[in-house]
Amino acid sequence: MDKDEILKALSHPTRMEILNWLKNPETHFSSQEHPLEMGVCASQFERCGLSQSTVSAHLGTLSRAGLVNTRRVGQWIFYKRSEETIAAFLKQLAQDL
Repeated sequence: MDKDEILKALSHPTRMEILNWLKNPETHFSSQEHPLEMGVCASQFERCGLSQSTVSAHLGTLSRAGLVNTRRVGQWIFYKRSEETIAAFLKQLAQDL
């Protein structure tokens, strides 16, 4: 776990919003055709009003920080929160501060 990478990822409001949406995907992505157990398809994040390339960059940052896990199914990539990494980061942050 790279704390600095996670802090950088969390520093952008859109990435925080994406993580918040992924916390309750049933609420925010109920129209997705694929089962939400697979994760949320990258195309579903267009709801934030940003271009596909910008959304991809944000998702890539979250993925590199270990805050989301990815799963490729055919041409689609699905995203889920990495609850283990988030919990470990919060625990470490509490110890450090």
